[in-house]
Amino acid sequence: MTSASPHQGPIRVGVVGLSAHGGWAATAHVPALTGLDGYELRALSASSAESARAACEKYAVPLTFSSAEELAHSEEVDLVVVTVKVPHHLDLIRPALEAGKPVFSEWPLGADLAQAEELADLAHHRGQLTAVGLQARSAPPLRYLRDLVAEGYVGRVLSTSMLGWGGPWGATYDDDHAYVLDVTSGATLLSIPFGHSVDALAMVLGEFCEASAHIENLRPEVTHVTSGAVAAKSTEDQIAVTGLLESGAVAAMHFRGGTSRATGFHWEINGTQGDLVVKADHDHWWMGRLRLYGTRGDDGGLVELPVPVRYQRSLTHWTERDAEPAYNVAHEYALLRDQITGTLEPGTDGVPDFRHAAQRHRMLEQIRAAARTGRRTTLAPWARR
Repeated sequence: MTSASPHQGPIRVGVVGLSAHGGWAATAHVPALTGLDGYELRALSASSAESARAACEKYAVPLTFSSAEELAHSEEVDLVVVTVKVPHHLDLIRPALEAGKPVFSEWPLGADLAQAEELADLAHHRGQLTAVGLQARSAPPLRYLRDLVAEGYVGRVLSTSMLGWGGPWGATYDDDHAYVLDVTSGATLLSIPFGHSVDALAMVLGEFCEASAHIENLRPEVTHVTSGAVAAKSTEDQIAVTGLLESGAVAAMHFRGGTSRATGFHWEINGTQGDLVVKADHDHWWMGRLRLYGTRGDDGGLVELPVPVRYQRSLTHWTERDAEPAYNVAHEYALLRDQITGTLEPGTDGVPDFRHAAQRHRMLEQIRAAARTGRRTTLAPWARR
């Protein structure tokens, strides 16, 4: 099954990293897959045979495999979904690509740019369909926001400001998130909260063409939430990026590690004729309910802008589930299903693929370079390598 050969029948999914004890696969991927037509959750592999059996029983999955490689080579699996921690992505995604299977990987694609490029190149050379979990691009409110901007709701965009935060990179840590303390894990404030957010901003307003940055680790030691043990942290906990978008608009993004006592997330777009605002309640804002507000001319204060039903596409039964972590993931799976089956409506964006992911990794590395040098950096054109 490739992007050039539409699939017939239900898409049989094998998930790498589904655990009976919870996690992102259980929280978002399983509800999304089971809540959509056209998919069958067929197989899984986990960190151990015992863990795989437990997950199989809990989620009623017919097939279990002792390794991601065995799962990828199964004739019972059409699509491999990789939902494990970032440091393991390369070793678990590569076998699926080598087996000729389409792959949906969570973001970040790799622990670093080199890994992301290796996977993107392998998929491209084999002509395989891929997807990466930058699900904000599939969120109905953000697709509506993009159209509002394109249709001139705010006039010419003059500036945009985004303020956010990321809990796991604060003053404390727990056992599940100890790995994010190490910058070499690839699971950082820059790659995850900032990476998801800048990708969403770019989808709505266009890419950065130049930027200045400060990336700081102001808490090099953090405390375990229960034991009180002190651990070293090499990942950043403050990111401030300012620059120009390709349109000429000024952009500013500030992301903070830990929990905010004030503003959790706020995104504002200012134009010659109006303003738009995006608000969210969740620190990982791309996972939860989004609310849009706008005002134009002399209309007065901000008013909420309901998302038209057409942005739900065929997922109107998900309308009341927009606060669930599975909501935006389900919309991405719906787009992926339509790509796989060859039924994607003309003019509709597909899902971000591995090449898109590698380009986003490259952009983040350029921002790191800008922070290291302390100079304004011209970012390489998005579509070029």
